[in-house]
Amino acid sequence: MQDKCGIVGFYSNNKDETVSIQIYYGLYSLQHRGQESAGISTYNGLEMSTYRGMGLVCDVFNNNNLNGLRGNVGIGHVRYSTTGKSLIENSQPFVSEFESGTIAIAHNGDIINSMELRRELECNGHEFRSTTDSEVICHLLTIEYSKNGDMVEAMQKVSKKLIGSYSLVILINDELMVVRDPIGIKPLSLGKMDGMTMVASETVAFDVVGAEYIRDVDPGEILVINDEIKSYQIFRDKNTPRAHCMFEYVYFARPDSILDGRNVYDVRLNIGRALWREYPAEADVVMPVPDSAITAAIGYSRESGLSYGEGLIKNRYIGRTFIMSTQEERETSVRLKMNPIKSELEGKRIVLVDDSIVRGTTSRALVNVLRHAGAKEIHLRVGCPPIISPCYYGIAMATRKELIASDKNVDEIKKILGVDSLGYLSLESLVKCIGIKKGELCIGCLTCQYPTPLPKNIDEYEAHRC
Repeated sequence: MQDKCGIVGFYSNNKDETVSIQIYYGLYSLQHRGQESAGISTYNGLEMSTYRGMGLVCDVFNNNNLNGLRGNVGIGHVRYSTTGKSLIENSQPFVSEFESGTIAIAHNGDIINSMELRRELECNGHEFRSTTDSEVICHLLTIEYSKNGDMVEAMQKVSKKLIGSYSLVILINDELMVVRDPIGIKPLSLGKMDGMTMVASETVAFDVVGAEYIRDVDPGEILVINDEIKSYQIFRDKNTPRAHCMFEYVYFARPDSILDGRNVYDVRLNIGRALWREYPAEADVVMPVPDSAITAAIGYSRESGLSYGEGLIKNRYIGRTFIMSTQEERETSVRLKMNPIKSELEGKRIVLVDDSIVRGTTSRALVNVLRHAGAKEIHLRVGCPPIISPCYYGIAMATRKELIASDKNVDEIKKILGVDSLGYLSLESLVKCIGIKKGELCIGCLTCQYPTPLPKNIDEYEAHRC
């Protein structure tokens, strides 16, 4: 699985300061959220400069192009595509001219009615340069702004048309605007350092530049940042729920991040402890599927008293692999990423901890690797309940028919994966581990009950994004 994007925004009160290097470091810390493209836009008081490229942050940027990004205010983006193909035209920030200057937008999330909105705009004569929903937002914003000359009011009106998830950083000439959708699906945090204000998808972006985490941007909040910070609200119905993405805590966010006031590392330790309480096992050692399940495996080990060990070593220099056409090729790709330590596995009864199972193909291949390395028993423990439905809010997961748990029970999955026992964390335990009320979490992929209405053409949308 992949998350859609990571975003950052920086504003320095010192008009002579250049923030592009801080944006670069912030994006570097968020590289796990997207590896297809990276981009930065800055404003120097006279004009906006933008540089975007395909690939990792360290491949896209160098001293020469960073030096060309002058200005005391800017935004940055790393992308994994869920809406719009992996092309340079779809990389962000998306930049456009409008009647009062230049606007640049970087977006984390997915607007699930973007196809309908796009058709309406095209019928009204608007042309598109990309296939992203970020360009849809840009068109809608500039249309509303032309009516009243107030960008905050424009954003408030546009939000009424958007269905889905969106955390936004918007550079409007020399102002930084920050927006989080009314139900708060995607994370967004506020930090400060030495006359500088910053926002980011995760607090690790503050840590890397030595900034202090102040608070989370509230769901439905609009911040306008210049020499001061002004807060506004998107108009919300009193019954509008909060729906923080549970998968940020289980898998996507870095363990050293703080999301909505919760320490992700502590949440994952709690998940491991709860897995032991719900599904104990007679075993010799607890091992994680690296890297995302390491913390949960530590929690399982501490709660159970079983030794923690490493049975799989991850090659961290392998990027996204192409789709393999045969099972043999898929297993080869898994061995490229995960190599077993035979001396730690031979004759051992192991508890293998993973964060989730989606299609099951990688899990099955990993089990085969462990069996061939001599593991005697494999007891698989999974840090979230079965995924039975797709995500429509910015996680590239799978179609419903590809999800192994969509039409199979736990015993059937156990047999397909070839493990000796299989235990999924219960939904009740997951909610307790995160520490947010069930009614304030997005758990649509676990329950088929989504926090927003789904468009009538959701099948067309799913085909488009996959």
